[in-house]
Amino acid sequence: MSNIGLIIEERPTQIGNFLVGRLLPFRQKRMVGPFIFIDHMGPAVLEEGSHLDVPPHPHIGLSTLTYLFEGMVLHRDSLGTEREIAPGAVNWMTAGRGIVHSERTPARLRNTRQSFHGLQIWVAMPRDQEQTAPSFTHVEADELPAWEHHGVRCRLIAGSVMGHTSPVPVYSPLYMLELHSPGHSVADLSHQLYGESGLYILEGSVQSEGHTFGPRQILVAADARLCTFEMTPGSTVFLFGGEPFPEERFIHWNFVSSDKAVIEQAKADWYHDRFPKVPGETERVPLPNYP
Repeated sequence: MSNIGLIIEERPTQIGNFLVGRLLPFRQKRMVGPFIFIDHMGPAVLEEGSHLDVPPHPHIGLSTLTYLFEGMVLHRDSLGTEREIAPGAVNWMTAGRGIVHSERTPARLRNTRQSFHGLQIWVAMPRDQEQTAPSFTHVEADELPAWEHHGVRCRLIAGSVMGHTSPVPVYSPLYMLELHSPGHSVADLSHQLYGESGLYILEGSVQSEGHTFGPRQILVAADARLCTFEMTPGSTVFLFGGEPFPEERFIHWNFVSSDKAVIEQAKADWYHDRFPKVPGETERVPLPNYP
């Protein structure tokens, strides 16, 4: 396993109605490129009367990327955005110096039985842009670049790689690439990737240097430039990574920053209700263990 530097197992936690698998950060690997947090949500079946309800909560110093396989989520934020996300589309919310948002099952689906499954990802921002103005971008599924590479179906969710660029407005050199193999195939991405690279196995399995790896694992490459692996029929994996930052990133609850003092200020601001409000929302998630 000369090119596999680390294997990270998904660590499941029950949060409300969902089984959420925490993948990053990990004790031995806090970030992969600028990716600092990855949650695998579900799969879950929400019976009638059971909903996703995450009340308003704050973020700083990062961009959130929501990508669904099943289900629908209504996003509201303190910019006044109100947008549903469907499977295959991307919600990209940049917190910058501060934003508040909620995530809920749309009202029209609250009396129906539905499946829910997806990824929620945090991407840290470059130090000189951590205090930028917050923003929100929605990109439909059919706007994302898609192509075939040696029998593997590729879809670029964010960033730039292999000569393609996603319309998602990222802040540093990175990539998040979905790969699906209808049959047995060899994904040879040698010299196509850059920076640090991780591979998350959603379904199926991959083989590398005589070893087989299954779902709910992240493989972190020792050298992203030498990334080659086999995919069994029906497998879906995600490659993500990019150029790492020169400075350490600190994380506390929903706050990310290169400066601990900025995080402390954000904690105090949320505790004292100084963040902007989400129009139409009255609830708020309390700051844990503060003051």
